[in-house]
Order: sequence, then C-alpha cells, then structure tokens
Amino acid sequence: MALAAGAAATASLSASPSILLVSSATPAPYSRLFPTISKRAKPPPARARARFSRSAAAAASAPVAAAIAEKGDSWRDLCSLNAWVVRDYRRLVDAVGALEQRLRGLTDERLRAKTDEFRARLARGETLADVQAEAFAVVREAARRTLGMRHFDVQIIGGAVLHDGCIAEMKTGEGKTLVSTLAAYLNALTGEGVHVVTVNDYLAQRDAEWMGRVHRFLGLSVGLIQAGMKSDERRANYRCDITYTNNSELGFDYLRDNLSRNKEQLVMRWPTPFHFAILDEVDSVLIDEGRNPLFVMNALKAKEFYRRDVQYIVRDGKALIINELTGRVEPKRRWSDGIHQAVEAKEGLKIQADSVIVAQITYQSLFKLYPKLSGMTGTAKTEEKEFLKMFKMPVIEVPTNLPNIRVDLPIQAFATLRGKWQYVRAEVEAMFHMGRPVLVGTTSVESSEYLSDLLKARNIPHNVLNARPKYAAREAEIVAQAGRKHAITISTNMAGRGTDIILGGNPKMLAKEIIEDNVLPFLSHEPPDVETVGESTSHKGLSKIKLGPSSLGLLAKAAIIAKYVQKSERNECPFQKAKSTIADSVEMSHTIGMEKLQDRLAEESETYPLCDTIGLAYLTVLRDCEIHCSAEGAEVKALGGLHVIGTSLHESRRIDNQLRGRAGRQGDPGSTRFMVSLQDEMFRKFNLDTEWAVRLISRITNDEDIAIESNAVVKQLLGLQINAEKYYFNIRKSLVEFDEVLEVQRKHVYNLRQVILSGDSESCSEQIFQYMQAVVDDVILGNVDPQKPPNTWKLANLLNEFVNLGGSLLNESFKEIQEEDLLLSLEEFHGCGTVNVDNFTLPNMPVSPNSFRGIRKRTSSMMRWLAICVDDATKKGRYTYIVNMLRKYFGDFLIATYLYAVQESRYDDAYIRGIEREILLKTLDSLWKDHLVNMNKLSSAVNVRSFGHRNPLEEYKIDGCRFFISMLSATRRLTVESLLHYWSSPMESEEIFNTGDK
Repeated sequence: MALAAGAAATASLSASPSILLVSSATPAPYSRLFPTISKRAKPPPARARARFSRSAAAAASAPVAAAIAEKGDSWRDLCSLNAWVVRDYRRLVDAVGALEQRLRGLTDERLRAKTDEFRARLARGETLADVQAEAFAVVREAARRTLGMRHFDVQIIGGAVLHDGCIAEMKTGEGKTLVSTLAAYLNALTGEGVHVVTVNDYLAQRDAEWMGRVHRFLGLSVGLIQAGMKSDERRANYRCDITYTNNSELGFDYLRDNLSRNKEQLVMRWPTPFHFAILDEVDSVLIDEGRNPLFVMNALKAKEFYRRDVQYIVRDGKALIINELTGRVEPKRRWSDGIHQAVEAKEGLKIQADSVIVAQITYQSLFKLYPKLSGMTGTAKTEEKEFLKMFKMPVIEVPTNLPNIRVDLPIQAFATLRGKWQYVRAEVEAMFHMGRPVLVGTTSVESSEYLSDLLKARNIPHNVLNARPKYAAREAEIVAQAGRKHAITISTNMAGRGTDIILGGNPKMLAKEIIEDNVLPFLSHEPPDVETVGESTSHKGLSKIKLGPSSLGLLAKAAIIAKYVQKSERNECPFQKAKSTIADSVEMSHTIGMEKLQDRLAEESETYPLCDTIGLAYLTVLRDCEIHCSAEGAEVKALGGLHVIGTSLHESRRIDNQLRGRAGRQGDPGSTRFMVSLQDEMFRKFNLDTEWAVRLISRITNDEDIAIESNAVVKQLLGLQINAEKYYFNIRKSLVEFDEVLEVQRKHVYNLRQVILSGDSESCSEQIFQYMQAVVDDVILGNVDPQKPPNTWKLANLLNEFVNLGGSLLNESFKEIQEEDLLLSLEEFHGCGTVNVDNFTLPNMPVSPNSFRGIRKRTSSMMRWLAICVDDATKKGRYTYIVNMLRKYFGDFLIATYLYAVQESRYDDAYIRGIEREILLKTLDSLWKDHLVNMNKLSSAVNVRSFGHRNPLEEYKIDGCRFFISMLSATRRLTVESLLHYWSSPMESEEIFNTGDK
C-alpha cells in the first residue's frame, strides 16, 4: 500500500499591521460567555480571563447574528444544488414512510421472508430501483426490532446517497453506521457481495456485530475480516452477502490473491472480487492515506524532520510510524528510500533491510476497481472537487436530524508555545471546575503528554489517548466516556473516530466496564498485559454509578460462578480469553434480551451457566447506567455541553472540522476553541517566518505569551492552511497520475494471472503456445529485414538464438544446419508456388515432430498463422511473406518439439498442467517484482528531469511503457526457456524445481 510520510514545504506569511491584543486590564465577565458557571468555581487567572473579551461581545450579539444567518441560510439553500438534490430524495423518504405501518404488523418470519421476495423479483428482471423503497422500509423495521433504533428520515436520505454511488456527508453523531445498513442490504440482494470498509479492526468488528444483527435478522450472511485470520476464514467471510473489513486488510488480501500459485489459495470472490463498497470515513481512506512524497539527504531529514513521539515511537526495539492524521501506530509500514534505516540509526536500533516489493497498489487505485463505490464521513465538502475529479463521486450534504447549536469561538493566536499551553491549561482547569467535559485535540504524542504533565501539576484528573499502546488499546472506552461531567480527555486529533461522545457517558460502555471490573479478577488470575489491553480508564473526579440491589446481586452471583469456573478449569484461564468470554456474553445478551435470559436461568436454576448470568447481570447494570447517564447528561447540557479545544491548526481544514464535530452532536449544546502558536509544528514544517509577529508584539508589550485575536491574522493563518491543502493535494494528484501508469500494467498482469490460475488446461496450454510464438518472432524479427533480400539477413545468429532456446531438445535437429543451408532453403521456397500452411515446412530443413494431432491443436496452429498475417506492428517490405513463413516454420517447430517432449515424459495431464501453471506464475511474479522495483526507482529519478524542462509524468509514462514491454518480453522468453529445460530432463528438473520452492 502507499506509505504516507511528512514533507517539508515552503510558504510565507506577510506581516499584518492590524492586530488586536487582548488586554488583561479589561477582562469581560466570565459568566457572559458561560452563564451557567458555578459561583463556587475558582475563577481563572487574569491572563486566562483576558481571552474571552471578544468572545463575550460576540455572544451578546448572537441572537441578531443567528437571525441574519437563518435568512442567509434559507436563500443559500434555495440556490444550492445540494438542497435540490436532497429535496428530490424526500420523495423516497415519503415512499418509505408510507410502508412503515404495514410492515410493522408483520411477524418476524414474514418480515424476514421479504429478502427472498426481493431476490425473486430481481431474478424476474426488476431492478434495485424498483425494490429500493420497500427494501429501505424493511431495514428500518428490522433495525427497530433488533437494535431498538429506527432510521430517521435524514438517515433514509443518507442511505439513498450511498446507493447512488455518492459520498454522504453527515455530521458527527448523525448515525452514519446505521445509515450504511440501508445501502448494504439493498445491494447485497444481488448476491454479488458488498464490502463495508472501515479504518481499523475495532470498527469493523464492532459494526459487523452491531449492524450485523439487522442483516442476519433479514436472512443475509455477514462476514468479518480481521488481522491474523487464516485463508480459510477469510475465504468464508468474503463469500458472505455483506463483509466488514478495514482498508488495509482488503488491500493486502487483493495483493496476496494476485500472488497465489493456485486457485485454491484465493480468498476473494474471483473472477469478480469487487461489486459495491461503502467506505466509512471515506476521506481518511482516500485522502489522508493517499499521499506518498519522496525524500534527498536521509540522515539529515531523520535528525531534523523525523522526531520521536511525533512522527514515530520506539517500541520493542523498533521504530514504529505514527500516522500524523489519525494518531495511530502503523506497525506494518516502513518509510522508503532509506529514511527508516536513518531513523533506526539515529535511535541506536538494529537497522533492518528494506522490504522487497512483491506487489503494490495505492488505495485510490484499489477502490477504483469497484464498479460502484460510495462513502460516508462527517467532513468531505472541503475536498469535494478532489472526490469528483479523481473518483467521480459527488459529495451530498445530508441535513442534520436536529439543528446544530454548537458555538465555534474565535481562533486565538500566540507568539510562543509557552503562552499557548498556559492558556490551554487555564481553559481546561476552568472548565473542569465548572463540571463541563473537555476534549483537547493535539497533533502528536509529545504534545499530548506535555499537556498531561501540566494538568497533573494542577491535580486535574484526566485521560490521555495517543499512539502509545497503554492508551490506544482502550481508545473506544476512553472516548465513550469523554462526555461525562468533569471528564477531561487529551487526544490526538483523530483518535477515537467512529465512537460517539454522548453527554453524560455511554451507558453500554460503562455497564461493560463494571462487569469486567467485578468478574475478570475471579475468572482469570493472570495479570493483564498493559501493551495489549491498555491501562485502566481513569474515573477520578467523575461521579460514581449507583447500582440497584438487583444489579449488585447479579454481579455477586456472576463473580461466584466465575470463581467456581476458574477453579474447575485444569489450566489457568488466560486474561484475554476471560475478557473475550465477557464480550461474547454481552453481545449475546443484546441478541436474546432480558426476559429470555431470565427464563433460561430459571430453567437451569441448578447450573447457572456463566455466560447467561453475565449477560443478565450486564443488562441489569445497563439499566442503572442508562438512568445515571441520562440524568448526568441533562446536567452537562445545562452547563453548556462538551467543550473542544484544538491546540494547533492542521494541514487541512477538514481535520480541524472533524475535531470541532465532536461537540454538538444530535442537537446537543457544545463549543469549540482553537489555540494556535506561531511556533507550532505546522509553521516549522512549512518554513514559516514568524519573527515579524514576535517583533511586533515586543513593541507593544513585554508579554510575548499574550493571546492575539485578529481577523487579519486568522485569515492569514487560514490562508496558509489552504496553501498546505493545495500542496498535499498536488502530492496526491501526482501519486494518482503516476499510479495510473502502473495501474494499466497491473491490470494486464493480474488479468493474465487469473487466466492462468482459473482457466482450464487448454487455455493454459494456449498461453504457452502464444509465448513460444512470440519468442520465436522476437528472434526472427531481430535478425531479418523484410525490406532487404535474405542474403543480407543475420541467419547464423538467428539459428544460434533459436537453438539456444530449446537447448538439448533442438540441438539434435539443427546440429547439421548452417547459415548457407537456411539461405538456400529460403531461395528455393521463394521460387515455389502455392504453399500448404497446414503442414508447412521449409525445403531441406528439419521436419518438426507430428504433434499437431487433434482439431484443437490444428485450429490453434491456424489461428497463430492468421495472427502473423494480420500483424500490423511489424515492419513491412518486399520480403514480408518470406519473413512470415519463417515465423510460421520456427514457431510450429518449437511448439511441436515441446509437445513431443511432454508426450514422451509419460506424465499424466494433471501433473503436466500443474508444472506449466507453476512455471508460468513463478516467472511472471519474479519479473513483475523486479519491474515494480524499477518503476519505483524511475518515479524518483524522473523528478530530476524537470531541471531539464521535461515533464516528469510524461517521462515516467514513456520509460514506464518501455520497461513494461521489456518485462513482458523477458517473461515470455524466460517462461519458454524454463519449460523447454524442464521437459528436456524432467527428473533432474523436478529436483531443482522443488529445491527452489524451499
């Protein structure tokens, strides 16, 4: 897959004479911005209060601004193409709604039977459009019954957008996961398979289990692809109607399939593995993962631009890349061109060799293989042009179910990092004393841990979520509780994406955590591995969940049974197995329900099965957690909701908007604030001159740590951000354009592999015959000129090259033939009249073995002769006919000799075809691997040619085409030589062949 890495670029920011300094001498009352602040809360220091003066004025005029904005929005909607598209989808919404009451009256069995009915209608010639409204209504009803979740009307619109092959932009918390069930179910009715692609294993598993209940209820099979799965498991899961996976596993499965040596190793649905895909967080997959800049001076770059705990972390003696956009560790990736080795040398680690490229594809090229592709995300509009240009995917903004009332406060700029972090710490502390939950977005492990140390010094409890294993393993749990009262969460910008922050806390996560805390110590005595399961989530400062007597009783019963089970086991139950047991019990409880679990336990009162007891305890605790979270959520809403703080502008507005989108979900209150230092990583990376700002501030005040709120400064900062977006867009555009050259070649090679793997024995043999004819053509056309007479041709060289092809198989037949003999034969042939091409041979030349017996082989010979006759790619001349007859004679002779050697070996057909297929694939894969290495080197080399005023892309296309033609020619020749050598001495070759495999 394409590797992403940071790059240095240049940009400039001119000094602005219009700068507003927020003076600490005239602070605005804190309560004007946050009127619900507790009077008992400790007021922030004067410097911290100063930053709210402009914000308070803005808040005071908010009603007027809202009224103006509302009118402006209505006119904007009227003229917006997006609004017209959404309005058109309303007709589908009405059609779905009209069916709701009728479907609600059906039994589960009759509702499930709708799937067979839809498939029967499609088999009779109806289209997906004909059944779309009713299918969506069926999914809505199934989700209500299985999940207790009914699709909102705007979610019906989102499902239609996905079905139409577009990108649905839906704000955070609007239920994108549930939306995917509509399009996935509808397109799975064709039986060709649907892929729902997420950004990591956790989300794929969660969605397969959670949303899979809807599909399984309706009779569809649901598959899940996870890291570490065996081929048999993968094959079974890809055969399901709907398969959940992540982009990395999908890409590597495709590449591995195209390295398989036999069709039994294939795991995807060949010959058509791709039908329809829904990309969750489509911008992350196609844009954030879609840049691969090249890097001059590796040791210097490793020292200056690749910083520990920013671009990478060191774990278990290895330098592991941190994805700067997601904050997650990517252990399978390595930087290319010696960068990774330079980083390892800098850190004193064991230097590992570069991986050998055996196959590669970019995510852009991978997902272009789908005939129909859709995606969903909360932030795609800023990259709408890119999606439309590169993927032909329009972005449709789906309206929110409830109005968005989040307040985005003005950006604050600081001259120094010290000043920014002081203000961030002060704002977090003030919010903590209020009771408002805070999510702080950082851009690196380093900065998240720096802020954590500042908060620890002030005794402010908090959770950290970054790429370190002890935090990342509990990513979903940490983010799920980030909306609780007094909760402070420091997170890398994109971590926790896909998990909603619910005000008051996520009751399901809380209930599961309570079960684990009470049952795990009795079920397993093995200490948890922090590297695997992470550190426990901190609940310090948060209110305690009050459990009722029923919950406490069931927890005690579950603990006693767990202790009994643990003692009865001969071997100690591993911690991970115990944790999985609890997870399975929780999942089962959602499916079965409380009443059925109570009935089952009543029937088995003497045994009390562990899973049923844990499941019932979970559902009972969940009820208490829901009551607690609901009450706490109301308190948090009254305080103003979640407050999000961004500690740096990102290189893309889209990433900043994703952070903002964590607040204000589903009509909840919330606010956001970005604080930016001119010494931030982004400005350093883009070589931004910030001395002008420092000098200007020093003329006005001695305090360099003061906040700057100025439209002029903010506009210039945002202008720089747009420049960064354009820079990275050009990188992605260049990557796609370069990869399009390779994509044509890759399709040719992979299609050829599938013909070899999946074709019958005749198609495999025909491929070999074509190779042999092509190799003979190369030998002949390289030594003759149809515009000159035969006596000027290099006939001796022609004979030597031809005999060398077959080695001992051809030596005996041509050992007496000299250049003069072939020339005399051609002259005699030139004087002949009609020629019988069916059993053609040149006069006085060796006669080929009579191996063209049977209609298929004779037809094959005739088809090759016709191909020679209509070949327009070769040079024409007066002696073209003689050249063609030479091609015919030597091609037939080589093929006939090969067939004779195979027949004489006395092996059965199955063995022969196996050897042929193996040699074909081995040769193709070996030379394709070398070709990829050469193409990667070429992509680096052609950039230098721009200094000679030559277009690097055009140079890459020309040389890449030449490389590919050379690779195909070498593949044919090596395959032919290997086959002829093998059958010249099968026993000896078999031994060499098997040794090579080992």
